[in-house]
Amino acid sequence: MIGRVTERLMLLDTASLYFRAYFGVPESVKAPDGTPVNAVRGLVDFITRLVEDRRPTRLVACMDADWRPQFRVDAIPSYKAHRVAEAAGPDEEEIPDTLAPQVPVIEQVLDALGIPRVGVPGFEADDVIATLAERAGIAVDIVTGDRDLFQLVDDARAIRVLYTVKGVAAHEVIDEAAVLARYGVPAPAYADFATLRGDTSDGLPGVKGIGDKTAAQLIGEYGDLAGVRAAAADPAAKLTPARRARILEAGDYLDVAPGVVRVVREVPLPPAAEWDRPLPTEPADPVALDALRRQWGLSGPVHRLLDVLAPRR
Repeated sequence: MIGRVTERLMLLDTASLYFRAYFGVPESVKAPDGTPVNAVRGLVDFITRLVEDRRPTRLVACMDADWRPQFRVDAIPSYKAHRVAEAAGPDEEEIPDTLAPQVPVIEQVLDALGIPRVGVPGFEADDVIATLAERAGIAVDIVTGDRDLFQLVDDARAIRVLYTVKGVAAHEVIDEAAVLARYGVPAPAYADFATLRGDTSDGLPGVKGIGDKTAAQLIGEYGDLAGVRAAAADPAAKLTPARRARILEAGDYLDVAPGVVRVVREVPLPPAAEWDRPLPTEPADPVALDALRRQWGLSGPVHRLLDVLAPRR
């Protein structure tokens, strides 16, 4: 994908956004038949706001074809284990009962609009995002509420994160300066920092006794995870006995954790024709979109999005 400097690709961490929409929009928002559609309406409104504010020239909805990939579970069995819906089976994510039926509707609406969806079996949306950003050749905005994607921030390549922790309307623009200000580490070292610190929301234990401040200090002193581990193994290095012991004791974890925390940047994507196209200016399937809007009570959100997508005169 080769483009001009003025072109910008927006990559949506779609599940992150529809979960945020589900919890941010009242469940009293329903279709004519009484079915909750708060996540659908919220996501469409999110996209409208993002396109209006940021004016991407290309847009891809990145999907979790596998929310808990086997290669990550094999490395660290606790990876996202607390999110597994036991009644549904070991590979099923626990999703609120009124959200699960909305996900197919979201996919149908995106397809009818002509917004490409990309998911790759065996990989998370994070990995799809990383691969698309790696190949883009144009400026990239990654929209997510997941800090793991801070590792992709790269000022030289105009890759930044629109962090939705406070909502889409009040998202934070994360560039290299923002990563450094927040965590005290450069963006390329964020994955090593996160490996040391761990992340309970993903079931990653980290190194016992090492939090944000200590992890940043260690990365600052020794450069990266390899440097930190080398220092722990070197009796002459200026590490406190407690830190040295904790790092050495976590050796088995540190052997495998980088392969879990770091996103995959070479996912086998579907053919470019399926996703590498300009932002739609009109629906790909007007008939299907009209049927969806009527069935699910989406006239307002759909019309607002179509107005924003329409070419400016």
